[in-house]
Amino acid sequence: MMCAATATGDWWARGIGGQIGGAFSHESEHDLALMVSDFLENGCSSGADSWCSSDSDSGPSDLHHLADKISFYKRTVAQYESDLLLIVHSLVQSIKDTDLHRVKLGPCNASCINFSLVKLLRLSGYDAAVCVSKWQGSGKVPGGDHEYIDVVNCINAGSSERVIIDVDFRSHFEIARAVDTYDRILKSLPAIYVGSLTRLKRYLQVMAEAARSSLKQNSMPLPPWRSLAYLQAKWYSPYQRQFGPDNQNFSSVDSSYHKQCGGHLKRLQSSLQFETEGERLMKPINSDNNRRMKFERRKHSLFMAL
Repeated sequence: MMCAATATGDWWARGIGGQIGGAFSHESEHDLALMVSDFLENGCSSGADSWCSSDSDSGPSDLHHLADKISFYKRTVAQYESDLLLIVHSLVQSIKDTDLHRVKLGPCNASCINFSLVKLLRLSGYDAAVCVSKWQGSGKVPGGDHEYIDVVNCINAGSSERVIIDVDFRSHFEIARAVDTYDRILKSLPAIYVGSLTRLKRYLQVMAEAARSSLKQNSMPLPPWRSLAYLQAKWYSPYQRQFGPDNQNFSSVDSSYHKQCGGHLKRLQSSLQFETEGERLMKPINSDNNRRMKFERRKHSLFMAL
């Protein structure tokens, strides 16, 4: 059974007649291109309008400690989120290239993957939707927009919570000339994020700190599109929920529109398979560690009793 959920953020969608474009890590390409160009040309200025992080003078972070935090966040997952993650993985693996052609007509830059997954989730009984957030630039935070999925989970009568799904999670944290430790942290992130906004914020805080530390080791500033404020804007800004693309006519579908989407889908499915295999191989190690910890606690208790 689905909870009733009120879409927010439709104040900006009305102005464009509800026609919302999609993207895989959906930000305005034009705005992002201007942002990158300005950053490369002007660099970090000392003025009040500088887009560079004001925290760049802080000491280097312990990247190994941040890696431990990521590992901890991956283990501390609510049961509902853990169950939904398994379902999302299974559904994504079931999507075929031809399925993408049936959900969105025309160029979409892999937005059709989100709509395909939402369709399957709704058929499975979940109140899922594609969410498009948009925010205006303010101070050091450039404006932009982003596309992701949410599932509204009924907790009890009159109460619900949103579970966020982002199918291209790692791409939000890719940086230039990353040090090896940062690369390992990046690869340790879930290929698809499934979880609460609260847990998502913890990931963002760690990754923004790790990016700053990695870049500082190469004497490079933190670009504005990797700042914590900009990352948070993607999922915390006003959004509009959609269950499917608007005004689609599938009488003639050009498969060439979805070549890029098919490539994204194959890479995503490969990443999920690799992630699943890695977790399967780690289970015996984790089990041994848990048994060892229980044994040590039991031995300590017996010693104290004596």
